Amino acid sequence: MDTHRDAHVAAVLAVTGAVLATDEFPATAAGYRDLLKWASRSGVVRRAGVEGTGSYGASLSRYLLAQGVDVLDVNRMDRADRRRRGKSDPLDAQNAARAVLSGRTRARAKAGDGPVQIARMYKLTKVSAVKARTQAVNQLKAVLITADPALREELAGLGNAELLRTCAGFTDLSSRGEVGEESVLQATRITLGLLAGRIGQLSAQIREVDARLARLVERSAPQLLEVVGIGPDTAVALLITVGDNPERLGSEAAFAALCGVSPVERSSGRRQFRRLNRGGDRQANAALHRIVFTRLRVDPRTQNYFERRLKEGKTRREIIRCLKRYAAREVFHLIEQPQPEPCA
Repeated sequence: MDTHRDAHVAAVLAVTGAVLATDEFPATAAGYRDLLKWASRSGVVRRAGVEGTGSYGASLSRYLLAQGVDVLDVNRMDRADRRRRGKSDPLDAQNAARAVLSGRTRARAKAGDGPVQIARMYKLTKVSAVKARTQAVNQLKAVLITADPALREELAGLGNAELLRTCAGFTDLSSRGEVGEESVLQATRITLGLLAGRIGQLSAQIREVDARLARLVERSAPQLLEVVGIGPDTAVALLITVGDNPERLGSEAAFAALCGVSPVERSSGRRQFRRLNRGGDRQANAALHRIVFTRLRVDPRTQNYFERRLKEGKTRREIIRCLKRYAAREVFHLIEQPQPEPCA
């Protein structure tokens, strides 16, 4: 399927690679039902290649998975074929089907129907709130730089928390006058007050989302929080990478590759060498990075391993790569193991 915001184009291929049918369907619940019914006329639908399973094709993927269809994520078209044959929605749909048929595409789509999808929604909210708060803080400090010297002296030496509390008291919208009657100092104080109020609201939202994420992890994957170096934020990042159906990852090596911590061969001649993987999910990679550096600070076993490998001639970068790979293996087996249902 070639997915778009308003419509999806589907192509059905025989096992020989021949195109049996191509059609377009609306991106609605009724359209999804019609698409599967239409495809089933050519035979039993067991596998489907869907472009954009994390965006335009997310809802379609969830529907197909619920109907027992194995959905594979098609994230890269054959560029040589596109240059040769051109581009159109039917051609993209046919190429997606060929990618599944040939085995070139093997990544199974995330289910997106459980606690991990809920965590992903909360995480998006938190990230946008943090960015907005950072922008508001920078704007407040920029306003202070050009403010009246008396106002700057009044606020000089205050810590961030006290500065925000003081600025929040500057706004008195009930005494607003005409623009012509306001002074620059008054406008500056009101601006600082509005920005401080915005920062306070965003901080409250971030705290609320953090509490929700912590409760979600405690309910759905408490085993992760028992591991040294993993807190709620790190656990959420790793769970989002795995998805609600961890069985889609065939092995811990596949999870390591998905996180960008699988070693990449760079050997030549007598020199045997592996380098860091620069691909994969960078949020998950950053989460594993945090685990490793936390353990290097507080975990004696990790510290001993680091010292031992240094004496063996390994570089710091090589040791960090190994530690991230070990952390990925540990996390995968913890996520993969089924957890007992909480008692009512």
